[in-house]
Amino acid sequence: MQKIKIVTDSTLDVKKEILDRYGITIVPLTISMDGKTYLDTVDISPDEFLERMKQSKELPKSSQPSVGRFLEVYDELGKDGSQVLSIHMTGKMSGTVRSAQQAAEMTESDVTVVDSGYISKALSFQVIEAVKLAEQGKEVEEIVRQLQEIRSQTKLYLVVDTLENLIKGGRIGKAKGFIGSLLNIKPITHLDTGELSPVTKVRSHAQVIKYLSTQIAEEVKEKKIVKVGIVHAGGYELASRLKEKLIELIGVEEIEIETTTPIISTHTGLGALGVMYWAK
Repeated sequence: MQKIKIVTDSTLDVKKEILDRYGITIVPLTISMDGKTYLDTVDISPDEFLERMKQSKELPKSSQPSVGRFLEVYDELGKDGSQVLSIHMTGKMSGTVRSAQQAAEMTESDVTVVDSGYISKALSFQVIEAVKLAEQGKEVEEIVRQLQEIRSQTKLYLVVDTLENLIKGGRIGKAKGFIGSLLNIKPITHLDTGELSPVTKVRSHAQVIKYLSTQIAEEVKEKKIVKVGIVHAGGYELASRLKEKLIELIGVEEIEIETTTPIISTHTGLGALGVMYWAK
């Protein structure tokens, strides 16, 4: 039986020890800020990046990994005859998955590239499940089918404190017409078919918690919750309050909170919050 090796990018918001435990290969995106270039989560940590972004006079810029970098990884991983399953952030927000696809066409290794349709923890749901299925001896085609199912069972909500980064970075998608006059208004969007779509607007953090917790509780009613994750860009207090409310309403004890990757913070801006779940 051929071994299947899993590759992803640096937007999945998973701790290094978990990546190491599962043998997941990361191909990082790149951040440019104040004349310096950093490999996402390699040369700069999420918390360090937030501090530097606060002081920066310009909006940091992100760039996808090169085709050449993916090609190196695929050649190396596949030289022992292993198959490679490469699962990446939504192609509607980044050219990362396209770089991966181009490299897959060039390498002699057996590579399958998957657009997860998501970012952050929602991407990690698919990546970690792919590792587990591969360990069970499932074939690539079956794993890809399972990932499509997970995608359909996943929901991701994003709340931003400032729209400046999203607008300047061009990542606002269908939510463009949602901006209007947003003084003291916190827009809530969700990642729908790979891009951000508007959901509602609230005026305070208390309303953010109330809306998201009750909305998610309603959506997962009579479903089996597999995973819930919360990430933030310098908004730990809000994330903690949302976690407490979700535990109260949906009864799930294991909800991880993490500072999101610099790539995501670049586009969401300071104070952003993301909550995502996988429920069958």
